[in-house]
Amino acid sequence: MQEISSFKNQLLIAMPNLKDPNFFHGVTFVCQHNSEGALGLVINHPTPMVLGDILAQMDIVVEDEKIAKLPVFAGGPVQQERGFVLHHTSEELWESTISVSDTLSLTTSRDILKAIAQGKGPEKFLVALGYAGWGGEQLETEMKANAWLSTGYDESVVFDTPISQCWNVAAHKMGLDINLLSTEVGHA
Repeated sequence: MQEISSFKNQLLIAMPNLKDPNFFHGVTFVCQHNSEGALGLVINHPTPMVLGDILAQMDIVVEDEKIAKLPVFAGGPVQQERGFVLHHTSEELWESTISVSDTLSLTTSRDILKAIAQGKGPEKFLVALGYAGWGGEQLETEMKANAWLSTGYDESVVFDTPISQCWNVAAHKMGLDINLLSTEVGHA
């Protein structure tokens, strides 16, 4: 069996025994992962805020009420005051963007939010405050401790699945009913 050397562009599905409220029944998209650690965004824990609240705080006028009502996610416990936009990669060059894959990027600059408010942003996106961070080897240790399941990126899970169903749907796409999984780890 070949080990995965990086969980970048993977979905981490929290095991039922992961009780940390930041990740409980969470699905986290891993944006970066290397020997120094990992950075991900929890994609199914909405905050009480909507995008219109964030844009209003930034004095950005929203032209479409649908955009104003989009959820803002609690991306993780690190730097919760900082905003992140996970989005389809486009020809538009934003001020502060890193490429996650050929089709996904992560942007932290104001210009993308202004474009989104004007209806000129990426086709698919989500906005999160904060991120999930792991130090070197920490994520690998958590995987070995049975805290997470890992599966490949699935656009429909990230951008199209209703928030309340995301955890179950992500596991189901792996062929699992996550509610039936044992939280015990065994070694032969």
